[in-house]
Amino acid sequence: MTEQRLVPTPHGEARLLRDRSRHPIATLLLGHGAGGGVDAPDLAGLASALPRNGVSVVRVEQPWRVAGRRLAPRPQVLDECFVAAADRLRVRTPLVVGGRSAGARSAARTARQLGASGFLALAFPLHPPGRPDRSRLPELEAVTLPTLVVQGERDPFGAPDEFPPDRELVVVPGADHGFRVPKRGLVTADEAIAIIVEAVLEFMVRDVVGAPSPAGESNSSPAR
Repeated sequence: MTEQRLVPTPHGEARLLRDRSRHPIATLLLGHGAGGGVDAPDLAGLASALPRNGVSVVRVEQPWRVAGRRLAPRPQVLDECFVAAADRLRVRTPLVVGGRSAGARSAARTARQLGASGFLALAFPLHPPGRPDRSRLPELEAVTLPTLVVQGERDPFGAPDEFPPDRELVVVPGADHGFRVPKRGLVTADEAIAIIVEAVLEFMVRDVVGAPSPAGESNSSPAR
């Protein structure tokens, strides 16, 4: 069962949606995109599947969504709210921060501040559609933690072959920015989500759970 609670941030109340594992080995903190919320298929799929595999999942619904506004605020505001919401958590397992689209960008910018052990980017918006000259690659390259990028094969915000080879990348065949796939594509919608879940779980077990915790992190400390 998903636990929900409102938490204060400098820009209004955010909502934490927590799906706990009975025997957690890691915690995954996820932010949503600018065009959708925490019920996006990839985020909801991870929250549903990972807890029974030892990973607790916490989704952060930004204050602008909680308040019913349609437009996301500037990146600095998103970052401040993400950090403030994360600070309400107590984690006793390695923490991976991530999200989809704009949420992945915010997680990349705040991962070190939050003391994360890994970073997950779902549908990372490498550039606006048709504008490769406006690259956000520096945000991704600034992350020095173990990183997994999951990208749709047809994502107009960044095709898989546009990403640097030094980042682990999983491609969802035929998928667009929302990981939607053609009805007659190589994989079904359910299979696309299953690819994401399997890739994220493997990444967390292999590259995060077995890795040393960040220096100075306490087992009973806040997320940062």
